[in-house]
Amino acid sequence: MDRQQLRSALRAAGVADGHYRIEGVHEPAPTPPDFLYLRRTPDGAWETGAYERGRYEVIARHPDEAAACTHLLALLT
Repeated sequence: MDRQQLRSALRAAGVADGHYRIEGVHEPAPTPPDFLYLRRTPDGAWETGAYERGRYEVIARHPDEAAACTHLLALLT
């Protein structure tokens, strides 16, 4: 699964747009006060985590996009 497929799966599952951010694919505006996220790190890994109270908290690091997408889908459904 890639980020675009993840976005489609979350929409099909009825997950509200404001509950998540997927770097480069779904970045809600205005930015919600808290949400789960998926993003690429400067070293090429992928992170899933939570944004709360103005801070990013990493839940897990993943070696590839597919693993990160699978994890975020599991967190949100």
